Amino acid sequence: MVESTYSSGAINFAGLGNGTDFNKLIDSLVEVEEKRVTRLENWRASWEIKNGQFQNLNTQMLTLKTTLEGFDSVNEFMSKAVTSTNSSVLVATANADAQAASHTVEVGQLATNDVLITTSGASALNSVMTSTDTSFTYSYGGESFTIDNIAAGTTLENFVNIINNHPDSRNNIRASTIYDGSTYHLQLTGIDQGADNQIVISNAGTLAFGSGDFIQTQDAQNAQIRINGFPAPGTGWLERSTNTIDDAIEGLTLDLKDAAPGSTIGISVTTDKQAMQDTVTAFVEAVNTVRAQILAITKVDETKGTTSTGGESLVDPTETKGSILTGNYGIDIISQNLKNITADMGIGFSAWDKDTLTGDAYSALSQLGIMTDAEQGSPTYGLLKIDYEDLSKALDENPDAVASLISSECRGKSLSPDISFKSLLDGSTKPGFYDIEVVSDGSQITSATINGEPASINGWEITGMKGDAVGMAIRLDNTAAGTHSGKIAIQQGKAGELIDELKELTKPYNKFTFEGGPLSVLQNNYNDIMSSIDDKIAYENARISKMESTMRLKFARLDALLGQYSLKQGQLDSAIGQLGK
Repeated sequence: MVESTYSSGAINFAGLGNGTDFNKLIDSLVEVEEKRVTRLENWRASWEIKNGQFQNLNTQMLTLKTTLEGFDSVNEFMSKAVTSTNSSVLVATANADAQAASHTVEVGQLATNDVLITTSGASALNSVMTSTDTSFTYSYGGESFTIDNIAAGTTLENFVNIINNHPDSRNNIRASTIYDGSTYHLQLTGIDQGADNQIVISNAGTLAFGSGDFIQTQDAQNAQIRINGFPAPGTGWLERSTNTIDDAIEGLTLDLKDAAPGSTIGISVTTDKQAMQDTVTAFVEAVNTVRAQILAITKVDETKGTTSTGGESLVDPTETKGSILTGNYGIDIISQNLKNITADMGIGFSAWDKDTLTGDAYSALSQLGIMTDAEQGSPTYGLLKIDYEDLSKALDENPDAVASLISSECRGKSLSPDISFKSLLDGSTKPGFYDIEVVSDGSQITSATINGEPASINGWEITGMKGDAVGMAIRLDNTAAGTHSGKIAIQQGKAGELIDELKELTKPYNKFTFEGGPLSVLQNNYNDIMSSIDDKIAYENARISKMESTMRLKFARLDALLGQYSLKQGQLDSAIGQLGK
């Protein structure tokens, strides 16, 4: 009865035993024991804070990766500006392959599509075009198509809808109507421009208009241009089936707006250095965001005997205090790996040798004026900074080399005249240097290796089959009998290198393989630690609860016993008092 009463928390001490306040005594003892729980809760909170910082840093790194993906190719990084002397006739855009140069373009005629319109028509859109089921046959680009099952009662509006939605016509021709004030005429327009895309109506079935009722109001024709005076006047034109021409001048897309035979339009391609400089600035700022985050969570407070952010009060007044993740090996790995990439030479890049005139004009970010601020006390200490004078000079002297170092996306090049780089397999061939050795008997390749590993042979080409060289194709240009050695460089810009590293650093934890990026591994470990602390807290709470119940029961019995003794003492005192009377 007493036990159950206590368990319900109903035990109270009357204070009749000897006047002792057992409630206060027990509460004090419990409070002492609960300090162990408080320490565990504080300990758990510190792991929670660390995990929160891991999540924040992981988010920052993913943001950096997304930013870098915006200019991880030379085309994305290298901006080219194009001007036209007559934009009403011709405008142009350029990618990174376009050379800074001027060109002249003469537009002889625009490319057009074929247009047919019926001479006859209908007085209303809902006029019936056929009283029997019929079909419609036409050819487009030399290929014949028949639209069957045109039902009796089909109106002009229905027929237009059939043409525009039928799988055999919707990608070839477009139907519409032209109203001349009294009659609706059917118009068919070829989808594509170019002389080959003619529309020919061969059979209109029982429709109200026959195949002979269609007249050609616009002939499909090719665009005609002359570039830099070629072909010579009177000898023909360069022709394309579209007014958007991207294969005439490397890196340039010409958008023809109007024909102007006899008139030349000047276009000028220049490198937009300011845009490139802005991109370099964005690159550095994005990297610095992560660096600043790492510095903040690993900062060491050199002030003696005080409390630093994220830490506990110092006991030793001579002690300096680190932040909550100072010395954390996972953060150290991330910090060092990212620093190495920005400090080291680009993968597959080599220093320029002015004596042999070999190597890359720029192979490290420091050559572009991008350095780590190592000045103690500087507000940007530990962050990247840009010397814009050096960067501007680099962009002036060799903008292509700047773009390559920042944004080259696994671009291969041969460093030997005997071999040439052909291609690589995205995602398989890794950036770096490769030693090539090919043996020829003069009529064929007899053996070949890449970095000492056998390569497959196909004619005068070889392909890597193992390791980092998988998928890399190389051609032997010097086929003379003998052994030919050479080197291939697969270059990757700093943006791509950082992206690859960030992919590894932010890789989620795999509970089956126990693999993941350092942050996810640490988070998983810390979650285990917090779970273990939760168990300890639960154990302590149960232990304290049991201890409290035991004490309350014990002190209740003591209180009752003392009460009994007190009562007996009172009775005895009373009896003794009676004897003295």
